[in-house]
Amino acid sequence: MNAIILSIGDELVLGQTVDTNSAWISQQLASVGCDIVAHMTVGDDQHAVEQAIEESVGRCDTLIISGGIGPTEDDLTRQALAAVMKTPLELHPAWIDHMRTIFTKLGREMPESNKIQAMIPRGATIIWNHAGTAAGIDAPFQSGDQKTTCRVFVMPGVPREMKAMFARDVLPHISQLTGGAAIVSRTLHTFGLGESTVAERLGELMKRGRNPSVGTTVAGGLVSLRVNARFASSEEATRQAGISREACQVAMGDLIFGEDADTLALVVSRLLKAGKSADASSAAGEARVLTVATAESCTGGLLAKLLTDIPGSSAYFTQGWVTYTNKSKYERLGVNEEVINVYGAVSEPVVDAMAKNARRLARSDFALSISGVAGPDGGSATKPVGTVCIGLAYATPGSAARGDARFAESTTAVKTFQLHGDREMVRLRASFMALTMLRYHLLNKSLPF
Repeated sequence: MNAIILSIGDELVLGQTVDTNSAWISQQLASVGCDIVAHMTVGDDQHAVEQAIEESVGRCDTLIISGGIGPTEDDLTRQALAAVMKTPLELHPAWIDHMRTIFTKLGREMPESNKIQAMIPRGATIIWNHAGTAAGIDAPFQSGDQKTTCRVFVMPGVPREMKAMFARDVLPHISQLTGGAAIVSRTLHTFGLGESTVAERLGELMKRGRNPSVGTTVAGGLVSLRVNARFASSEEATRQAGISREACQVAMGDLIFGEDADTLALVVSRLLKAGKSADASSAAGEARVLTVATAESCTGGLLAKLLTDIPGSSAYFTQGWVTYTNKSKYERLGVNEEVINVYGAVSEPVVDAMAKNARRLARSDFALSISGVAGPDGGSATKPVGTVCIGLAYATPGSAARGDARFAESTTAVKTFQLHGDREMVRLRASFMALTMLRYHLLNKSLPF
């Protein structure tokens, strides 16, 4: 059982509106074991819609169309479908009455233009819309020998209306045809290694034709592993997806920081909230929320934003500084001006001082500091664009200091990275790398790169 999803609208092809309908429909279809052949998008042009329908009905069992069934002149999906089916549009009296009732409740008279929304191709069935005036269409497409080769479902482009209609009237039909089959997906996120290196580690898990399949995607500086299990039952698909997930975990180890909706900041926040104090002023093993402060230069506060995007972040995030200029580094954070003059703002000694002083001033368990060359200008032969220095300050192990004195002395881990990408990507990867350094420290493990 497979399907093609066709989205209609000039606003989609022009990029004025993001097509979220197709992604949502795909997820719903996968949940009942229906494979997706393709996503297609065409503008409000009847010939283009006709051509897309004609190309699709011979390639899939089910064609799902969203958009183009409103009351205006640019809504041409029903006309295109009727033309491809070689059948006329016919008025559906019950839907006319329903629309008039809607307008009466609004205290308005129904415009004549709305009557087109009650027109459907002969042989098709109306799909009731309880949230609007655009009725859906359920049409069996027949080939030249009059055998049904494809079922066509047409729904509104408005997401709220489409989702209600799809869940109530379309998905149950498809689920019945797939006989309880399911496609269960798991997404595992990594950061720090390139896609090719991740693929090498996964090895045979990424072999083509394998079920469950394992693939990689790159987005926002992360390399994600996508596990898709296609089996005859939801239970078996879930079991097999779990087995492959565990195999990926074995292959990648701690490079996998989370799955599905997890972000790096969210994972770090969980570790901070579940952390145990390391200072001598607390009872041994006493669990408490650990805190972090930030001191940023090239990232301009992005690291602090990522940490505070998480609800409840006030429990672990204490304070942040954006010390973008050299002057602000020594005036606000107390970095020795001589250190900046000798080593430069983008240097390990500077981020070392930034992290230590931020931890002391914020009285936090940890402090992260970043200074780098985000570009596109400002690089040099020794410090090209993408050079980023990151520091992590934490309580000196075994220190007997108590109270505020425990923040006076810190141990730091500092490292220089050469990050790739444009200005936005360098800043994002620098923030992710700082979070990764803290994550590995909280796991009591060494950074693997």
